[in-house]
Amino acid sequence: MANIIRCDLAVVGGGLAGSLIALALHRARPDLELRLIEAGPRLGGNHLWSFFTGDIDAADRWMVDPLIVHHWQQHAVRFPAHRRMIGQGYHSIESARLDRIVQERLPAYRILTGTPVAEVAPTHVELANGDRIEAGGVIDCRGPGDTGLLDLGWQKFIGQELELAAPHDQPDPVIMDATVPQIDGYRFVYCLPFSPTTMFVEDTYYSDTPDLDLTPLDHRPGANGDPLMPRIADYAAAQGWQVERVARTEMGALPVAMDGDFDGYWRSGGIGVAKGGMRAGLFHPLTGYSLPDSVRLAALLARTGDLSGAGLHDLTLNYARSVWKSRGFYRMLTKMLFRAADPGDRYRVMERFYRLNPVLIGRFYAGQSTLFDKARILTGKPPVPIGRAIAAIRE
Repeated sequence: MANIIRCDLAVVGGGLAGSLIALALHRARPDLELRLIEAGPRLGGNHLWSFFTGDIDAADRWMVDPLIVHHWQQHAVRFPAHRRMIGQGYHSIESARLDRIVQERLPAYRILTGTPVAEVAPTHVELANGDRIEAGGVIDCRGPGDTGLLDLGWQKFIGQELELAAPHDQPDPVIMDATVPQIDGYRFVYCLPFSPTTMFVEDTYYSDTPDLDLTPLDHRPGANGDPLMPRIADYAAAQGWQVERVARTEMGALPVAMDGDFDGYWRSGGIGVAKGGMRAGLFHPLTGYSLPDSVRLAALLARTGDLSGAGLHDLTLNYARSVWKSRGFYRMLTKMLFRAADPGDRYRVMERFYRLNPVLIGRFYAGQSTLFDKARILTGKPPVPIGRAIAAIRE
């Protein structure tokens, strides 16, 4: 017979958004009977999340500080006509650490990994094995809804953790190296030095499609490594790095938004069901990053007293809708990047942006640009054809 599990709250999806919600609610209300349900074998999957110091409010840093695996005091950007070091902290979280911290802090019976879900409703979850979770409220954090309802570009990437034969000479992250050949839109390489002989290298594209070129080289570096991707191999060779082994590979495509039917997108993820993370449309329209929004929503939920299905739905919908409405400026900039600039010239938009004040840049990534910031970003001759820029702004 099917089992029935009863609890106060069920969080469906143990990625970043769902795990942060579980951590925040467990800290605020440790007696809350919560269940965190994840289809995969562990929480967080196979991911690396990074953020700038200014992305997270000081009051919420308790949520992410235990998850940080790597930290740097500054980071660099490189463009064909402009290079710069920016004195703002940068931090990275690995999914293995996320899994370990959540497993340590929540009682084991509250975490259900390897548990696919068949149906999600406001107050119950049907599991694929026929069991049922009856809950006072449910939050669905399983990933995007119907992205066809949004007007999107894509930030797609392949990242590889490279173990090198000798120490590199790069102590700080390079979060954008756009001196590489411009292929498939705006291309840049992202490098994080994890140790003197370990470098995480990500080949990234602001592209019109989410498709990735997964053609590997014919050889494998080391006995157990993943295939070394050809463009990453070329980049490593250009830096003088000899790769001994690929320790880990991750890939994905983040949506970047130009427009769309937010309410239709919300409904596509389940009518009447509370949502978090990408399923709620909570991501920066130009970067696709969702970590800051996931922290903010988790903090908001930890302060609410109404964890009923209806209460959670209204809270998360109203919050996500207000965030979407507040970010029209960023969606307009995404239109300019994708529709005013030819694909091979998109890097010029970011090159100009990175000449601006570092404090302004920090507020931009945090999604908290002031009116002065917005005016400053748009001031001067745009690095794209003026007619196309005006058309994008009007649209």
